[in-house]
Amino acid sequence: MNWWAPLRWRQQCFSVIGIFKTIIKSPYYNVTNTQMMYFFIAVSLFVLVKGTPFAVIAGNYLFSALILQLSVTFFMTVPLFILSLPEQYLAVFFWRHRRSKIAKMLFKYPWPLAIMFNGLVTLFFVPSVFNFIHGNILQFFYEVLLVTFAFLTWWVIIEPSEEVADHSYFKRLVYVFFMALFLMPIGIFLLVLQDPVYTSYTAVSGELIPALTAVYDQHLAGGVLKFMQLTSYSFALFYLLKMWGLREEENEGKVDDDTVVVQGIPIKLNEHNKRNRWKKR
Repeated sequence: MNWWAPLRWRQQCFSVIGIFKTIIKSPYYNVTNTQMMYFFIAVSLFVLVKGTPFAVIAGNYLFSALILQLSVTFFMTVPLFILSLPEQYLAVFFWRHRRSKIAKMLFKYPWPLAIMFNGLVTLFFVPSVFNFIHGNILQFFYEVLLVTFAFLTWWVIIEPSEEVADHSYFKRLVYVFFMALFLMPIGIFLLVLQDPVYTSYTAVSGELIPALTAVYDQHLAGGVLKFMQLTSYSFALFYLLKMWGLREEENEGKVDDDTVVVQGIPIKLNEHNKRNRWKKR
C-alpha cells in the first residue's frame, strides 16, 4: 500500500463526518428520510471500496477491482451524495454569494463538462499515462480531478437546485444518452485488448485468482466499466422520466395569459380562446 494511503483515508473520514454533522444532522435543514438513506448508502459504498481490504486489492492486485472502485465512486456514490443534499442547504449555499454566479456560468453550457469528464477518464486508462501515474501521488490528484468533474456532470443531470442550473428534462435526457456514449471507446478498448498493457498489474497477475490472467483481468475491467456506467445512467434516465411526468401532471390545466397545458402539451391561445376563457371565469 502507498505510504500516503492511511493519511488520505483519515482525511476522507474526517470530511464525511464533517458533512454529516454540518448538513445532514444540522437542525437548520429539513433532511428527509429518503435523503438520509441516500447519504448513508453513499457513505457505505465509499467505505466499502476505499476503506476495506478491497482497496488494497484494487490498488495492487486486480485492475478490474480498480475499475470497480472508480466506477462505484463516479457512478453511484457521487449521484447519491447529490441527492442527499437538502434544498435549504443549497439555497443558503448559493444565495447572494459569488458561488452562485460562478456556478451559473459553469452550468450554463454543460457539454464541455461532459467532454472533460469522459476525456479525463479515457486519458487515465491510456496505458502510457496509467503506468506513469499509478502508485504515486499523481494518481491521487488525478482521481480527485475525476471526482470533481463527475460531481459537476451529475449535478447537471440531477439538478438539485434550479437557482444555478435550469435545463429542460429533454436536454438532460439527451445529456445522459451522450454521456453513456462518450465512454464507449475506452470500454471497447479494454474488452478487445489481447496483450497485457498495465505493467503494475501484469507483474502480480494470477496471485489472487490463478485463472484470471492479466489479459482476462483487462477484459473483465472493460465489462465492469460498461456495466456500471450503463446501469447508473439507466437509473438516471428512469429518474428524469419520472420527474418529468410528475412535473407535467402538476402543470396540467395550468394557464397564463397566452398558454394552457393539456396532457403535457403547451397550447398557445388565440384572441378568441382568450375571450372565451375569461367569460367562463
